[in-house]
Amino acid sequence: MKYYIMTSFFLFQLALFGQQNKVDNFPPPEKSQEIKATRTIGKISIDGKLDEADWKNAEEITDFFRVEPVQGGAIKNPTTVRVLYDSKYLYFGVFASDSLGKKGVRMQDLRRDFDSGENDVFGIQIDAQNTKQYAASFQTTPYGNQLDLQSFNDNNTDRDWNALWSVRTQRTDDGYYAEFAIPFKSIRYDKPVEGIPTEWGITFYRLARKDFEKTVFPAIPQSFSQNRMVYAAKLTGLEVPPPSANIRIEPYALYQYDENKTGTVIADKLSEPKIGGDVKWAINPNAVLDLTINTDFAQADVDRAVNNLERFNIFFPERRQFFLENSGIWAGGGNSQLRPFFSRTIGLENTFNAAPAPLDVGGRYTDRNENRTIAALAVRQRDTDNSPASTFGVARYTQNYGKENNVGAMVTYRLDDSSSDLGIASQNNTTISIDGFIRPKSEITLSYLLSTSLDSETGDTGYSGRVFAGARTNKYYLGYANTFVSDAYTPDMGFVFQKDVMYHSPGGYAILRPKWLPFVRRWDPGVFFNYYHDFEDFGTFQQANLYVFPIYTWFKDNSFIEASFTPTWQNINFNFAPLGLEIEEKEYRYTRFLLRYNTDQSKKLSGSIQYDFGNFYNGTRSTVIAGLRYAPFPHVAISADYEHNNINGVGILQQDLDTDLYTASLRLALNPRVQLSTFYQYNSFDEQGRWNIRFSWEYMPLSFIYLVFNDTQTDVFDPMQQNTQFISKITFLKQF
Repeated sequence: MKYYIMTSFFLFQLALFGQQNKVDNFPPPEKSQEIKATRTIGKISIDGKLDEADWKNAEEITDFFRVEPVQGGAIKNPTTVRVLYDSKYLYFGVFASDSLGKKGVRMQDLRRDFDSGENDVFGIQIDAQNTKQYAASFQTTPYGNQLDLQSFNDNNTDRDWNALWSVRTQRTDDGYYAEFAIPFKSIRYDKPVEGIPTEWGITFYRLARKDFEKTVFPAIPQSFSQNRMVYAAKLTGLEVPPPSANIRIEPYALYQYDENKTGTVIADKLSEPKIGGDVKWAINPNAVLDLTINTDFAQADVDRAVNNLERFNIFFPERRQFFLENSGIWAGGGNSQLRPFFSRTIGLENTFNAAPAPLDVGGRYTDRNENRTIAALAVRQRDTDNSPASTFGVARYTQNYGKENNVGAMVTYRLDDSSSDLGIASQNNTTISIDGFIRPKSEITLSYLLSTSLDSETGDTGYSGRVFAGARTNKYYLGYANTFVSDAYTPDMGFVFQKDVMYHSPGGYAILRPKWLPFVRRWDPGVFFNYYHDFEDFGTFQQANLYVFPIYTWFKDNSFIEASFTPTWQNINFNFAPLGLEIEEKEYRYTRFLLRYNTDQSKKLSGSIQYDFGNFYNGTRSTVIAGLRYAPFPHVAISADYEHNNINGVGILQQDLDTDLYTASLRLALNPRVQLSTFYQYNSFDEQGRWNIRFSWEYMPLSFIYLVFNDTQTDVFDPMQQNTQFISKITFLKQF
C-alpha cells in the first residue's frame, strides 16, 4: 500500500509543478508566418554549391527559433534557407553555419533513413494539403544521406516511406551547404484554383549535433517536434503545375538459391529465377493506388534474436517495404500491445510454425485530403505444402474534425481456402474497429480504440480496446494508458501482447533543466505504475510493478544515465516456463534494479552499458547488456553488442541458467548510394548462429542492385541444421 501512496503523492506534486510552468508552452499563432518561393530563371544544377544566380535572388529565411538545449535565446549555429521552384521541382538551398566548420560535423554512417538524433541534420516538413495533421519530411546530413518520413498528428511516424527526390551537399570551413530538388510529382497537393494563391504548410529544423543545438522555423515549443503542423508557416509565391495522374513502376528480377542441410546431407534445395514488381499510380492529387505482383522482400532486414523472460508475446516490427509505406494510417498503428491489423501476419503459413509463404499479388488504395482518409489493402497468399492459400483484406475510413481531431473505423477480413489434400475446411476471420484521436489543446492528447473479432473456426466473438490520455509541456509529462483484451479476441490479421488481460498504466515525470547543474541538459525523474488483471474475472490479479526512475538524465553532449528500481508483484496461475525454467504456480514479490549509461553516441567511438539485477521469482537474475561502436569516419562503422543473463535458483527445480547473445556488424559505404552491411549473431541458449550480408547500389534514384547472403546454423560448432540462402536482385524505378 505504501507504494500506492508514494505514486499518488508523486503524481500530485508533478501535476502541481506542471501547472505552475505550463505558460512555457505557447499556443499556435493566430496568423501563420509567411515565406516566399521564387520562380527560377535559369537551370538549377543539384550539386550542393548554390552558385546559380537564382539562389542569390531568392528570399532568405534566417529567423530560426532554438528549442534545444534550452528554449529560446541566441543561436550558436545559424541557418539560412532559400526556396526556388520551376515547372517540375521545388528547390531548397540551405547553408548551415557551424562554429567549427568541417571539424564540427557529427556523422554515424552513410545509410539511408539514418538516426536523426545522433547526426547533424537539416529537415523540411511539408503539409501541402493544409491538413494540420500530416507532414511529409525530407531530411539530409552534411554528407547527403537521405531520410524521408510521414508523420501523422505528430504522434505516429512512418520512417520507411520512400519518395523520389534528390539532395547534394558540400562541406566547407564555415559549415555545410545542402541543395534539395523535390519533384512536384512526389508531393500530394490539391489542384490549384484560379484566382486563389497556392499556400502550403511548411516547417524547417536543424540539429547541430556537437552542441545538441536544435533550431526550428517557425517557432514551435520545445515539447513538440517539427512535425506539429498547426505551428507551420505558409509557403507562398508558388505557381504549381496541375497535379497529374503520374505513374511509378518498379519491376525487379532476381535469382535465389536456398540450401537446407541436416548434418552433412542436403535435405532440400531451391534454385530459381523470379520476376515481379510494384506499380504506384497517383490517380488524382489525393488518391494513390499501389499494386504488387509476385511480391519479394529479399532485401528486408532480418529479425534479431531475443531471449524472452516475460509473460507477454514479443512484438517484432514490420520490415517489408510494401507494407511499411503508409502503415501509420491503420487503426492501432504505432502501438506494440494491440493492433487489429498487423501486416506481419501476411506472408506466413497458417500453421504452428508459421513458416514463410509466397505472395502472388497485392494492392493498396489510399485517398487522403484535408477532411478524411480512405484506405484499403488486399493481398493474395499462395498455398504451400503445409498450408492452403489465403486472402487478406483491410478497409479503413478516417474523418478529420476540428484542428487536430479525427475518428475512424476499420474492418479486416482473412479467408483461408479449403484443402482436400491437407484435410482442411475453409475458415475466415473478421475484426471491426472504431478509433479516434482528440487534441483539445496542443499539450493534451486523447486517443481510443475499440475492436471486436469474429472467428468462423471457434464461433466466438471477442473484444479488445485501448484508451490513452496524456499531457506534455516543456516542464512535465502526465499520462494514463489502459488496454484490454478478452480471451476470445482473435485477430488473425493482428497482434495482441496477451489475451484475457486488462492493463492500467498511470504515471509521469518532471522535465527539469537545472541551471545549477551546467553539465546536465535534461533530467526527467518520474514513476509509472503498471497493473494487470484478468479481463474475464476482474478480481483475478496477474502482475504489477512500480517503475521508479529518480535518475533519468541527459548530459550536454546527449550522453545518458539512468538509475531506477522496480518493485514487482507476480501471480503465476498458469503453465509458465521462460527459457525452459518451469515456474511454480503461486504469488511472488521481488524488486529489480537497473543502472544504464551510454556515452555520446555521435562520437567516433561510443559505448553503452546496462546492468539489471535483483530477485527473480524464487531466485535471482542479473543481466548485463553492453555495446561498443567505432566509426573512424562516416564510410566505416563497426559495432559489437553483448547480452548475458545469469539466472540462479529459479523455478520448481531451482535451476541455474546462463545465456549469452553476441551481435556484431560492419557497414562499409563508398557514398550514401553504395553500401555493404554485414551482421552476425550467436545465441548460446539455442546454440544458433546467423549471418546476414547485404550489398546495395542505388545506381539511379530508388533503383537498386542487391546481393544478399543469409546463413543460419543450429549448433555452430557441430552443425546439425544449416540453412543457406543467396539472392541477387535488381530493381528499376521509373516515374512518368
